[in-house]
Amino acid sequence: MKIVITGGCGFLGVGIARVLMGRGDIDAVTLFDRVVPDTLPDGLDNRVSLVAGDISVRDQVFALIDRDDIAVFHLASVVSAGGEKDFDLAMRVNFDGGLNVLEACRARDSAPKVVFASSLAVFGGDRLPETVTGMTRVTPQTTYGMTKAVGELMINDYTRKGFIDGRTARLPTVIIRPGPPNAAASGFASGVFREPLAGGEYVLPVSMETKMMVLGYRNAVAGLIGLMDADGGALGADRVVALPNNAYSVAEMIAALEAVAADKGITLGSITPKPDPATEAIVTSWPLAMDDARARALGLPADESLERVIGDYIEDFGSGK
Repeated sequence: MKIVITGGCGFLGVGIARVLMGRGDIDAVTLFDRVVPDTLPDGLDNRVSLVAGDISVRDQVFALIDRDDIAVFHLASVVSAGGEKDFDLAMRVNFDGGLNVLEACRARDSAPKVVFASSLAVFGGDRLPETVTGMTRVTPQTTYGMTKAVGELMINDYTRKGFIDGRTARLPTVIIRPGPPNAAASGFASGVFREPLAGGEYVLPVSMETKMMVLGYRNAVAGLIGLMDADGGALGADRVVALPNNAYSVAEMIAALEAVAADKGITLGSITPKPDPATEAIVTSWPLAMDDARARALGLPADESLERVIGDYIEDFGSGK
């Protein structure tokens, strides 16, 4: 089987590819992204190819999805704050790109599995309950969230028509992302750990009371792969599954970070609060919990604790940048 991962050179895409290297049923993995590294990331073997391109270009996407025994992880996306700054880019990448993926799969003589990474950002607004369920109306307050909501509907309908065997992971904010920050409004939930661990100052763009629904990156990767492996018949007509999640305030995040740093003898950099109204407006429009009963019934893993997530990050990436 061949695996295509769009947005594949991001840390979730590479994480998925590394886990898949241990499986004997996969003979090819393509990591497709706007920019790719010169060499394969660590932990990947010669089954993996890196392809640079533009997901909004139909012919490029069709060239990737070139076999019937194929599955796709569709992760490529312009994120929240980036989408608010550039509506046209968000529509081209998130909407046109997603449609290209689905149409390329539809053109095969099989019904390929497609795992679509959606987001808690499909929810929003001042009437939003603190905990959302699969039956809560989606009311996104960002262009990013709107494109994810549309993607969820397309996954369901292309599956209903028999074009694909789709499944959608409705993700909370995934932490802790290594490397430089991206344009996601939720990026503070990684930066508040990553930068102090590296010994640098972190300017916090939200208040200490701000809460964020999160999932550790190891379990995010495991959840996405678990959805690929899930029995489509067990998912039914609605292919959206909210991955396991927990909500923490920024103050709780910092307390957990300080506890882990003290235990490991790490000297942290400073955290300087400097709230940004635009960032706060986006993140406070999101729910604090998603009902994850479907995910747990499928055996998708949940985080043991915030301290464990921090420890995993240090183990995998070290305490430096």
